[in-house]
Amino acid sequence: MNILVINGSPKGNNSITLQTLLFLEKLFIEHKFSFLNVGQKIRYYEKNFHEIEEAFEKSDIIIFSYPVYTFLAPYQLHRFIELLKENNINVKNKFATQFTTSKHFYDTTAHKFIEENCLDLGFKYIRGLSADMEDLTKKEGQHDAINFFNYLIFSIENNLYTQNINSKPKDKVIYKRRFDNNALNKDESKDVLILSNTSKDDENLRNIIEDFKNIFPYKTREINIREYNFHGGCFGCAITGKCVYKDEFDNFLRNEIQKADAIIYAFTIENHYTHSSFKIYEDRQFCNGHRTVTEGMPIGYIISGDYDSEHNLQTLIESRSEVGGNFLTHIANDNNKDIYSELEKLSSIMKYSIDNKCTRPKNFYGVGGMKIFRDLIYIMQGLMKEDHKYYKKHNIYDFPQKQRMKMLQIKLVGALISIPSMQKKMKNKMN
Repeated sequence: MNILVINGSPKGNNSITLQTLLFLEKLFIEHKFSFLNVGQKIRYYEKNFHEIEEAFEKSDIIIFSYPVYTFLAPYQLHRFIELLKENNINVKNKFATQFTTSKHFYDTTAHKFIEENCLDLGFKYIRGLSADMEDLTKKEGQHDAINFFNYLIFSIENNLYTQNINSKPKDKVIYKRRFDNNALNKDESKDVLILSNTSKDDENLRNIIEDFKNIFPYKTREINIREYNFHGGCFGCAITGKCVYKDEFDNFLRNEIQKADAIIYAFTIENHYTHSSFKIYEDRQFCNGHRTVTEGMPIGYIISGDYDSEHNLQTLIESRSEVGGNFLTHIANDNNKDIYSELEKLSSIMKYSIDNKCTRPKNFYGVGGMKIFRDLIYIMQGLMKEDHKYYKKHNIYDFPQKQRMKMLQIKLVGALISIPSMQKKMKNKMN
């Protein structure tokens, strides 16, 4: 079979993820592998997409290969998927899967994102594999990769795959503004940022944002991320925590984003998330390392589109707020709802959370995610020096083996419970 590997890593041939596919190419010589470094050459393929079309026509299987970046695929692969849809590439009867490397920090949301878009495109999708970054160096990891590929071929030979369930899209109602001009006499004591990515023809989102500005009692400022020509992320900031690009994103993040008292993200749903311009912004926050750059800020969302049906996006938004240490206020959505009342809810809750400095304990999304990063940074402290300093300073290294007194207490309780007479007395009475 002809296998086309779409390498979504910005590191090109130096991608850790790619090495596993090269390993499989050497083992399964009966199949022909070809590779496209779309992550490294995304700007080139934006202008020369006909080359992609030719590669797709010759292939039987498409494997999306990428490192997990900030809950999803890297911006470059996100943009590539947009190009696939914009160019109406015919993938009928072609199979698709994915292979990723990460430390399993929200690899689930990344895989679901690619799966949803593969099904949109009409691929016959087969479940992919999420590997640890070091798995290829271990026998067990190599064995897992071989099993994954054998299962892929088995599924194709037996025509076993996931199909897209076509659901009728809901009719979109264009929201009409209630106010023509922004209200005056706004409270300027707080800096509330609306971070959007509205396009010129996105009348709906534009109208919703403008009405929210009128409703909200604090004065707001808006930044449209599409107006900035930032590059995609590269993880070149690991040692110093400083961005290696010279496009001023580092200053933008510190001076425009981090100084805000609250942030409202506003976007229209596209391809089960939003336009790739937002993904550049998220990937580039690596310039502050694996640290919570907006921790403590209340955040809210204004989302245009069928948010109720986007379950992975719902998980993504809650997870981002939990890991980031943000108080998630409200998600105002125009999905056949009274969007004006939704904006009023967002305004009311956001004002209350700013005034009262609201916080809440982290749930599984936040606790589990930070424990993964805690372990990762501790092991890689020699490389991620700035992150290591931050984690030490903020007592994030809360390893259970350090809680010696607690462990001793539990051992004493365990010793008491092992006595038969004590067991009888304590039956059904333990707390």
